[in-house]
Amino acid sequence: MTIAEGVLPYQLHPQPECLPPHLAGRVSPRTDLPAQRVAALSTADLYGIDFTAATEQQVIDHVVEQATAGVGGRVATINLDILRQLCADRQQMRLLDGVDLCVPDGMPLLWAARLRGRRLPERVTGADLVWSLSAGAASAGLRVYFLGAPDGVAARAAANISAACPGLAVAGTYAPPFGCEKDEAELTDISSRLLAAQPNIVFCAFGFPKQEELMRRLSATLPNTWFVACGGALSMAAGDLKRAPQWAQRAGLEWVFRLAREPFRLARRYLVHDVPFAVRLIAGSLLTAR
Repeated sequence: MTIAEGVLPYQLHPQPECLPPHLAGRVSPRTDLPAQRVAALSTADLYGIDFTAATEQQVIDHVVEQATAGVGGRVATINLDILRQLCADRQQMRLLDGVDLCVPDGMPLLWAARLRGRRLPERVTGADLVWSLSAGAASAGLRVYFLGAPDGVAARAAANISAACPGLAVAGTYAPPFGCEKDEAELTDISSRLLAAQPNIVFCAFGFPKQEELMRRLSATLPNTWFVACGGALSMAAGDLKRAPQWAQRAGLEWVFRLAREPFRLARRYLVHDVPFAVRLIAGSLLTAR
């Protein structure tokens, strides 16, 4: 049973208004884990990327189980815009080398995969994982760290998420300065902060490709920690950005909602780059449909 369809199997108390609507009210705790593991599931290749064919709940179970065992890893959340950038510059594919879970954060990716006969069960977003995976971490006694976003945002996001997940152990928050991924001194400082905090899970909110580069670098220093790419999720969790309604997300129209709220910043990305790419992606998938 997925989070969107049924009861969230980790205790979640939905006090904050920024809590995603589909997570509200799911408060039935669990202590068991399903027999099926993410590692045993198939992958779906799309434009040279092996997407993990897993539900959000399976991703949570896998990360919690591995983190509890002291095994680290990386979760990449790939949306349409990130896929477009990867296809435009194949050199950036190196950022996905060694990634343990590569999940689809976008309905067009699910549609394209299904048309190609490579079914992905559901969309798994960074915006949801910061809540649902934090709930799983709280249930398992794991420590989480919120890294990135503008100054003060991570701390507010941590406060809201903690209110929804009583008992959550927040190992820390930090908003590095702009350009930190290219500054060796700043990278050393980030590593030192994380080594001192010893988190089990780190949510990285920098946007592509910064968060992927940071995750790649930091995971070498903290091999027992899970790093989860979450883009603008902390700004949403802090209440600074409003997320699209559930119906718009299911229909693949979340970009329309965001464009209406930030037209000057997002018009070029969506209208010039992403929409034409989405058309090519779906058209190419239709031609190869089986």
